[in-house]
Amino acid sequence: MADLAKLPVTVITGFLGSGKTTLISHLIQNPGGKRLAVVVNEFGDVGVDGEILKSCAIPDCPAENIMELANGCICCTVADDFIPTIEALMALEPRPEHIVIETSGLALPKPLLKAFDWPDIRSKITVDGVIALADAEAVAAGRFASNVAAVDAQRLADDSLDHDTPLSEVFEDQISCADIILLTKPDLAGAEGVAKAKEEIAARSPRPVPVIEVAEGLIDPRVILGLEAAAEDDMDARPSHHDGHDDHEHDDFESIVVEIPEVSDPAELVARIEVLAKEQNILRVKGYACVKGKPMRLLVQAVGARVRHQFDRPWAENEPRRGRLVVIAEHDDVSYEAVQSVLVPVPAAAE
Repeated sequence: MADLAKLPVTVITGFLGSGKTTLISHLIQNPGGKRLAVVVNEFGDVGVDGEILKSCAIPDCPAENIMELANGCICCTVADDFIPTIEALMALEPRPEHIVIETSGLALPKPLLKAFDWPDIRSKITVDGVIALADAEAVAAGRFASNVAAVDAQRLADDSLDHDTPLSEVFEDQISCADIILLTKPDLAGAEGVAKAKEEIAARSPRPVPVIEVAEGLIDPRVILGLEAAAEDDMDARPSHHDGHDDHEHDDFESIVVEIPEVSDPAELVARIEVLAKEQNILRVKGYACVKGKPMRLLVQAVGARVRHQFDRPWAENEPRRGRLVVIAEHDDVSYEAVQSVLVPVPAAAE
């Protein structure tokens, strides 16, 4: 009878840099006795998250159970990418007991939920629940808006003002679809920031949902797996700014891939990313760097001007020692030339 039951799928969504990969890495290593499979959707051409998660693989979630979709937003490539991937996971032996989907930070969850009604899979899988992650510090600061200072000032002056931007719509669509919201990085936000973030979420959410503070992705899997929400049958309770549209565009965002030369000091690269964020209104930077004289690869992840980096693994024997970064920004705020000039400065001519 177990083979006749629908395979549960958990959709994990959230704004850029909210901690989705960290959470899923924890779930992979602490699956609560379930045999997991993971689908990772990247926005950009470099599969960073997929590599990170595969490095966390264990027998209950081996590397072959972790699949990456890097050909665009998962909610826009349903027929070409999503359905075949789900079918491939269901055909694995042994069959996964639970699938976790990490959407890109720019994905709208509702079109993805609608995909679960496709004839080829609707009798075989169910959306166990939608988990939305929200960066407490970013939400409290209104950082999902294009002009943070102006929005903060206007919000303080008049709470009734509504200043939607593409980023705020993405954020609202994600929390509107959620069954549980995980408020991440509470340590960076502090008690006041957490309280403000919760107020912001409550004001934007169409219905009451649990909001749980989570640091470093550490949460009991029983809290977010096994919700049995059947979200695909509950669409009316999950409103979207894009209801009535067949699809949505990502023309408001630009994804740029930059190859960077070997760096002498990670601090120099961090400083350049900080400058880039301030001058070009960069939303997200993620990727790898090669540090001179170091056998380990440097993992780099940034949200705005907040940069985190660590050596994640040794360079493979035949692997090119090169750095590659994905830079995501709002379309009108960035150009490849501007990003290139900051991340790869031209050396001063020798005197």
